[in-house]
Amino acid sequence: MSVSEASRVRPVTDDPSSRPSRAPSALRGDLRFLRSEVLLVLSRRRNLVMLGVLAALTVLVGVGIKLASGGAPDQGPGGGPPLFSSITENGLFLAFASLLASLPTFLPLVVSVVAGESVAGEASSGTLRYLLVTPVDRTRLLVVKYLSTVFYAFLAVLTVSVTGVVVGLLLFPLGDVILFSGTTVPYGEGLVRLAGVTVYIALMLATVAALGLFVSTLTEVPVAAMSATAIAVVLVGIMAQVPQLSWLRPFLFTDGWLAFADLLRDPVAWNGMGQGLLLQGAWILVLLAAAWARMTSKDVTS
Repeated sequence: MSVSEASRVRPVTDDPSSRPSRAPSALRGDLRFLRSEVLLVLSRRRNLVMLGVLAALTVLVGVGIKLASGGAPDQGPGGGPPLFSSITENGLFLAFASLLASLPTFLPLVVSVVAGESVAGEASSGTLRYLLVTPVDRTRLLVVKYLSTVFYAFLAVLTVSVTGVVVGLLLFPLGDVILFSGTTVPYGEGLVRLAGVTVYIALMLATVAALGLFVSTLTEVPVAAMSATAIAVVLVGIMAQVPQLSWLRPFLFTDGWLAFADLLRDPVAWNGMGQGLLLQGAWILVLLAAAWARMTSKDVTS
């Protein structure tokens, strides 16, 4: 061995501090990749417009109820007032009512658009191949795409909630919140319960994000992936309403979506929401596994 060769040989040491640590740098790289993807999702004009539409729908609900009622309180029957009739008594209920109105159709639709475009959009524009040529493995790419879509889903639900609170403050009276069980809680506690409802609905929509990601790996046409995801959500919702398919309802991912109403009771009934979260978790695992199997085995040519 020459002197120059010997000079290039690194000394062997058992000191762990002398070994290069790749974990922190890899984590920083993943966080930068995730941040870049989130900014990309938020920079698309269509995605921002959809958030604006959600906010506008909430405003329309509030203005419509204000004009229809003339601002007069409308106490519903029973121990606890119904959701929509309670808006004229307390503006906070506008946020709950808007979430209820948006959940079956509008919120899944906007998430379907973002999720369907996640992989198919890259393939359509020809950037997917370049992403995978650089040191970005397919599993990491799927995880980042999914997390960015879930973040957008949370942002969409938060948009409805915040708009509902603001419009409710402007158009309707404030005060203590009467829960469905007839119990009265302070306005601040009502806001805390609204935050819980927001998080719960966002977690429900995480299943739609996983479904859209899977469909997005099956095609290179973003519009096809968006449409297929939205249609699948609608079909599942219809199946849940067919009496002859009642035996199938507990296995559909839309089951448990409306369990957030349990947060408006005192005491809170956690069983329904717990079962809903378990069902969503099972669906998310299955759909992400299917997306991973497809993504890791497909031949990326564009």
